Amino acid sequence: MRRENKSRDGRPAIEWPTFALILVCYAAWGGAGIFLWPDWPVAALVILTFTVALQSSLMHECLHGHPTRNPRVNEALVFLPIGLVYPYRRFKALHLRHHADERLTDPFEDPESYYRALWEYEAMPGWARRLLDINNTMLGRFILGPAIMNFGFIASELRLIRQGDAAVRRAWLLHGVGLAIVLPVIGYVFSMPLWLYVLVPAWFGQSLISIRTFAEHQWSERPDGRTIIVERSPLSFLFLNNNLHLVHHKMPTVPWYRLPEHYRQKREEWLRLNGGYAYPNYLALFRDFAFKGKEPVPHPILRREPHQPRAFRPRVAGAKARGGAMPVPAKPTDD
Repeated sequence: MRRENKSRDGRPAIEWPTFALILVCYAAWGGAGIFLWPDWPVAALVILTFTVALQSSLMHECLHGHPTRNPRVNEALVFLPIGLVYPYRRFKALHLRHHADERLTDPFEDPESYYRALWEYEAMPGWARRLLDINNTMLGRFILGPAIMNFGFIASELRLIRQGDAAVRRAWLLHGVGLAIVLPVIGYVFSMPLWLYVLVPAWFGQSLISIRTFAEHQWSERPDGRTIIVERSPLSFLFLNNNLHLVHHKMPTVPWYRLPEHYRQKREEWLRLNGGYAYPNYLALFRDFAFKGKEPVPHPILRREPHQPRAFRPRVAGAKARGGAMPVPAKPTDD
């Protein structure tokens, strides 16, 4: 009997479901633009939007060490930035910092926190505070979230580049190489106006992802109580099962297609672990928070004063992580 080729940690050397899905995603993107756009433009835009969202989920999968054990290969597999905005290496660096559960939701320590420091929020002009309040509703996040998020992200990245951060500069240069391939394909191969691609597939692809990220985290004194579980959704495949977000945070090396099995095996334990922070589906979230903010914009506990200490100091292998750049590994539940 032929033995499956596996890496030292026991996982397959290549996770074929993820590898195949990457190929399907890019093929669907190209096929929609080349074959559907000329005669069925609405269908093409819908498929392009979903492939942009799926490619974002696949980028997330690749930065966690899938589908191969080689990070350069994984990066190459999702190199073409059909979502236009986020350089893979910046997404990876920031997201791995986010995976330190002890600093989840901290406005400064968690790169993916939607909370703001109270003193910063109070210093904002009224229109900016109102915009952030709207962004904390589910409908507001879906419609306005991409613009608010992209503006803040790009402004922060430009600041780092001006400060001489070589890693950030390299990430954007590589991103520029990818855009030099993608943009001519959109403009000349698809013959699609770039403004339309930006306003529909790129924008609403991010909007679809915002359905997942809208309520992924909340403040809790217990780190495990900060991460949601959405038990089922027609969008689960598009999100690569990251609706089971607590399971992913506790078992970040498990591939997307194994997460439901791990959740089903110990459902009650998972729900106890996060204190019942769970919803049956995203429709339930929408009913509750379509027009109402789920959380306040200012963090309810952390960063209430300009010089408030950190929520924690992460340690890796017994040593303090400098600058908060090293993720604290998530500890899986006992199998």
